[in-house]
Amino acid sequence: MEYAHIKHGFPPVYDENSRVLILGSLPSVKSREQQFFYGHPQNRFWKVLAAVTGDTLPGSVEEKRAFLLRNRIALYDTIYECDIAGSSDASIRNVVPTDLSPILRTAAIAAVFTNGAASERTYRKYHYPVTGLEAIPLPSTSPANAAWSLERLITEWSGKIKSFL
Repeated sequence: MEYAHIKHGFPPVYDENSRVLILGSLPSVKSREQQFFYGHPQNRFWKVLAAVTGDTLPGSVEEKRAFLLRNRIALYDTIYECDIAGSSDASIRNVVPTDLSPILRTAAIAAVFTNGAASERTYRKYHYPVTGLEAIPLPSTSPANAAWSLERLITEWSGKIKSFL
């Protein structure tokens, strides 16, 4: 397995109106190419959020950024820097966590959510001791999480997030 040392490469999305913080682990190869979150066409993140919010599915990076801010969602990742093989969360090592303090200082975050097991583990290890904020784990929207259908993801995410938006 060939590892690469990856730095995050693009900033979080948030503003003073953000109420919900959703954290992934680290941008995939496709997301790093696009310089924005959840850039792989098979990732169900944007479809799930559009269904949860009842908003239009965004296409371009600009539409995605506007979508998040309009729906009071802050978005970032738990890992700023690490060694990784491709986009495999299971291969992540030598983690340097992201700094969530600018988001938490600026926005009145009512709830923190983690998208997938790697994000949840990283948040619990590095971020919870600093923030003291419990994170609510959500099933991954990654296509690698084939056990969860789009409909099942929408139901689970809606049940946990909707009351905070």
